[in-house]
Amino acid sequence: MTAQNHIPSKFSRTGTVSALTVAALAGTLLVPGAAPEAQAAGPSYATKALNVAASKKGSPYKYGAAGPTRFDCSGLTLYAYKQAGKTLPRTAQQQYNKTRHISASSLQKGDLVFFHSGGRVYHVGIYAGSNRVWHSPKAGSVVKLERIWTKKVLYGRVR
Repeated sequence: MTAQNHIPSKFSRTGTVSALTVAALAGTLLVPGAAPEAQAAGPSYATKALNVAASKKGSPYKYGAAGPTRFDCSGLTLYAYKQAGKTLPRTAQQQYNKTRHISASSLQKGDLVFFHSGGRVYHVGIYAGSNRVWHSPKAGSVVKLERIWTKKVLYGRVR
């Protein structure tokens, strides 16, 4: 008996198989322009969190608040991701510690932007694209969309 006798019948006896045949047998087929299954089901949790944060535009800042009508910076990110089905810790530093750290070139809408100084994270917002973040900046202010104002930022992706 030769090794050729053990080749499944869907494969040619010469050992060549088209990519289409392999994809069909494996149960996956990538079609140009088609959305992956996760995207086809609807927006990702990051997109949902971004939309929740945007919906809170104008909500007043309050230290220690995590919604639904008042927020501090990490309270806004915690609330937005909770509405999207993900759990984050309470503070900006704890959120940074929990996320998967990514480079600026990997940054996508819905990722978290962490502002740091002297080795500690002091502020967080949700990346909205075009170098802008949704955030709750400080006492006397409101949730708003602003340009990232410093280069002292780190990026994290919620897992």
